[in-house]
Amino acid sequence: MTRHISRRDFIRTTALTAGLAAASSYLTPGQNAAFAAEGASYKTELHKAWGVGAIDAKQIEHLASIGVEGVETSAWDVDPAQAREGRAICEANGIKIHSVMRAWTNVNTDSAAADVQTVNRALRAAAAYGASTILLVPCRVGGFATPAPWDFDIEFDPDTCLVTKVAAGDNAQYADYIKAQNEATLASFKYVKESIPVAAYEGVTIGLENVWNGLWCTPEFYAAFVKAFDSVWVKTYFDLGNHVKYFATEDWLRALKGTICKLHIKDFKVDKSKPSGGDFVPIGKGSIDWKSVRDVIEEVAYDGFVTLESGGYSDEQHAKIFDNFFAGVDILDGVEE
Repeated sequence: MTRHISRRDFIRTTALTAGLAAASSYLTPGQNAAFAAEGASYKTELHKAWGVGAIDAKQIEHLASIGVEGVETSAWDVDPAQAREGRAICEANGIKIHSVMRAWTNVNTDSAAADVQTVNRALRAAAAYGASTILLVPCRVGGFATPAPWDFDIEFDPDTCLVTKVAAGDNAQYADYIKAQNEATLASFKYVKESIPVAAYEGVTIGLENVWNGLWCTPEFYAAFVKAFDSVWVKTYFDLGNHVKYFATEDWLRALKGTICKLHIKDFKVDKSKPSGGDFVPIGKGSIDWKSVRDVIEEVAYDGFVTLESGGYSDEQHAKIFDNFFAGVDILDGVEE
């Protein structure tokens, strides 16, 4: 008999144990007590990073001057020699190119084979840059009825990650979406796997990001999808603000524990009266509880870069926001004076 997992089943079996497991296996009693006070002491180390285009010496010098430690470049379509030049500029300023943003591909369309070649090119560029990760969005779907973000309740086969339901009740209206979801899942397995040997050879992780592409819209489903690749070279690139309209950022982090290779940071204000479910807003102005998120990052034991994907403040103000977030204090403390 095929087993199915729904969000309710997942929460029922994991919610009561998540905090206890973290406390016993990772946090000390002293640290748990420290979380009650501002300026908590964390074992995990987070590092500031900015998104950039082509590596520009003047921009890199500026970022270094405000304490930025890493960058993620969107210039993936470059030859290795050009990438090495960019790496030298960054290293001279004490900055690491930690990731390359390949971003959207369409492996669920006729362009899949060509897109795989661009992913491989990005992996080779990343190795020359000295980056440990590429960011990849495998595909997207749309154009048919889907549940509202807060109504997703997906049932799926844990062995195949194929979906049977996406919301409570009668799912007849979502038949086209369920079909497209399953086709996208199978295509992603097929074509992303073709790049794993290149990723392994270059020593670069494929970080899969979910970006309002209509796919894998619950934390447990996305976690199952990433884990199904069963490869150390395929992980999650998680954005702390992108999916709060679906479920709380803390839920995503806990479900994705052990799979996260990198983090993005932005904020989102949930508004159920809007077709989009709300609006992206400057960090600290949205629906995310940043102190709670920092504590859960500690709980899931993520160490590494957090890359800015937000506006509304100067670079200097964003640097202060990062410091506050990393320390577990009011994220806007000293920013808007």
